[in-house]
Amino acid sequence: MVMTTDKTGRIIWHDLFTKDLKRSMKFYEEVADWNYVTEHATDFAWGGGEKDFVLALLDEEAGAGFTETPSELPDGWVAYIEVPDVDAMTALAETLGGTIVREPFEVPSVGRNALLRDPRGALFGVSLSRHNFPAPTKQFGVEVCAGGSRGFPAAFYAELFDWTVETATDAAKRVRVIGPSGDVVAEVSTFYERTDSKALWIPTLKKADLESAERAGAKVLTTHSKPHSQPGNVVLRDPAGALACLPYGSPPLKG
Repeated sequence: MVMTTDKTGRIIWHDLFTKDLKRSMKFYEEVADWNYVTEHATDFAWGGGEKDFVLALLDEEAGAGFTETPSELPDGWVAYIEVPDVDAMTALAETLGGTIVREPFEVPSVGRNALLRDPRGALFGVSLSRHNFPAPTKQFGVEVCAGGSRGFPAAFYAELFDWTVETATDAAKRVRVIGPSGDVVAEVSTFYERTDSKALWIPTLKKADLESAERAGAKVLTTHSKPHSQPGNVVLRDPAGALACLPYGSPPLKG
């Protein structure tokens, strides 16, 4: 078993669960400049049996996968955080008030994963990589954690991933989540509460712009601040229904 320790505590993968695979692929190809490789699994991680799985790439770096939405799971993006022991972290999350959505499972030739919800109900994954590829950096920016009606469960994530929360010193006073390596993992936001009360993690598309997203059929839901006045995010719903963020204002924080 091989795991690169510098990935621990970082978001190392995203899955998109979608009911319209072709439509989702077309949107992200047009908006984020992604291209795709289709792999055939003989023991598919999401339901077993033989099935195709789409890898989304940018400049030959794979950081996301697309699949038809598995039964009993919602449409949308799921972020995975690297951990040294998926089984131990899954058990710990439950003792800390989280919920196990899917018990630890193997992804052949990739690693071991589990799906969880934090105490507010936000869905995320934990993963143990069994390959030497570094954490991807090209497709996604800093994740956005929309808080719903309850505050960010800092103690929960600190126990699981050694994450800390701090307020940035810039004019926007953004609340940031810092990983064990010192990188910015996420920004905590309450702005999305105006349109959806659910707590959730929303990925930020690194190489995308609002004009191309709207042209490709995305619906803009809300913004963090007035466009171009200070750093923030546009929250949009892609044509297949998944939520994503686009940064605007000054350059986004590097994660």
